[in-house]
Amino acid sequence: MTHRAELIRMLCRKSFQYSAEPVFRLVSGRMSRFYVNCKPTTLHPRGMFLVGHLVLEAVKDLELTGVGGLTFGADPIAVATAFASQLCGSPLKAFSIRKAQKDHGIVRWIEGDLQAGDRVAILDDVATTGGSTIKAIERARAEGLAVVRAVVLVDRQEGGLENIRRHVPDVRAVVTRDELLECWQRSPDHASPPT
Repeated sequence: MTHRAELIRMLCRKSFQYSAEPVFRLVSGRMSRFYVNCKPTTLHPRGMFLVGHLVLEAVKDLELTGVGGLTFGADPIAVATAFASQLCGSPLKAFSIRKAQKDHGIVRWIEGDLQAGDRVAILDDVATTGGSTIKAIERARAEGLAVVRAVVLVDRQEGGLENIRRHVPDVRAVVTRDELLECWQRSPDHASPPT
């Protein structure tokens, strides 16, 4: 089994839920039939291994200094990717973008060992509208970073990637909602397929 196929199975088992009726409330307040919470996967040791290597694969063609995104969803992904990059001999730095600026010390949006002008990829765990990814892109640029790609672990396929492309044209998703739903449908626990 490939790392990607294994990650899809783990996400399906630990991070994805489906309901025939829209019972899951999204950040936007809208109701959905799909629930995706990547943290049980991205904080799991095997999940970290898979995510780190797959996200590294999604950025290895670029000359980057770092990877990161809005705390907290992007943090375990960035750390796993940085760790995998060191193991693979092509080290990338992880960074985290705050939701609110510090009000003490050096006032910055970003925590990490980066300098203005560094080339980075913005990461996110889930894209629905793309709002948190776009916020991360804007804050990274406000700190002088050159954002060259965005990588989302799970694309909910609700327009998020298209919205992100208005801010950074090069956007990738590691896994799609359709792939998770297909895995969910094949699971013996869910004998009746969703409508």
